Amino acid sequence: MADRKPISTAPTDGSKVSIMWQDGDGVINESIGQYRDDGWWVYTDSHTQKKVEPTSWRPASSDDDDQ
Repeated sequence: MADRKPISTAPTDGSKVSIMWQDGDGVINESIGQYRDDGWWVYTDSHTQKKVEPTSWRPASSDDDDQ
């Protein structure tokens, strides 16, 4: 699994990455998200998207997991 990186180094070209973010209840979440419209967005269910403030990221698909 790829190491997490500071969110400031994440791609902002609309590509999907795995991001860590904290919800209003203080729970840390990991979701596939993408940067668009001046912010980071994740799906909270199949129909709902939410703008979040992530703290770190890593590539969404880890092809380097082969051991």
